[in-house]
Amino acid sequence: MKTKNEFLYFALRNGRLKVGFCILSFFILLAIFGPLFAKHGPLDYAGPGYHPPSKEFWLGTTTFGQDVFSQTVYGLRSTFLVGLVAGGLATFLGILIGFIAGYRGGMVDELLNMLTNIVTVIPTLALLLIVAAYLPYRGILVQSIFIGLTSWPWAARAIRAQTFTLRTRDFVDLARITGMRPLKIIFGEIAPNMMSYLFMTFILQFGGAILAAVTLDFIGLGPTQGISLGLMMQNAVLWSAIQLGMWWWLIPPGVAITAIVGALYFMNTGLDEVFNPKLREL
Repeated sequence: MKTKNEFLYFALRNGRLKVGFCILSFFILLAIFGPLFAKHGPLDYAGPGYHPPSKEFWLGTTTFGQDVFSQTVYGLRSTFLVGLVAGGLATFLGILIGFIAGYRGGMVDELLNMLTNIVTVIPTLALLLIVAAYLPYRGILVQSIFIGLTSWPWAARAIRAQTFTLRTRDFVDLARITGMRPLKIIFGEIAPNMMSYLFMTFILQFGGAILAAVTLDFIGLGPTQGISLGLMMQNAVLWSAIQLGMWWWLIPPGVAITAIVGALYFMNTGLDEVFNPKLREL
């Protein structure tokens, strides 16, 4: 109870954490409730093209008369879905492989380390080009799984290093003496002592997955169906939105992506200060 109260005390006093949490909460609420205020579907013809922001179209329309506000709020849903699925998958794989490699050591560690190195040096873009050639129809879920399966190595290495330092502690030796199984020791004894580190790993994977998805969307390797913030930016560039003075088509998704990733960075920095007594602001 004391530890929990101590965490809440320093968390509520940390400016970076509060700012990041407020910004992220705003966009999450906008993604959840925004479609309730959208009068049209993200790809529906809503009105005349090239229409600037107005009372009828809060963020204007695209060249094809699509509502930019509708595309933004539905694109936020896709963005958070990618972050949750891809970030969650990469974190899970990193935790599983990092814990097993760090705890078992020896041949198991060498084999898992070799697998990590192989995935690290795989040219992700070239692999995606091959996948795109055989998957003419790609969705948000397929993109998320692909990002998650290729972005876990750094997390595995970091968790492996942390596990190496914890597996020689007295409480782990005591668990071995009592006959506790290795997986139970890992997830029952070691993992709770790394919970703050694991949570910050997920935040970094969440933000990294969003940036990876935006990059793939922007270069034309994203989903072939639906809408996302990256696809909005790609379409705006393809149809010369800046040259035509249609700033309202490109700026909203760009601002949303920058704000979300920036908020995650603030939260990660703030949590590091909260969990690390040496960095706390007294």
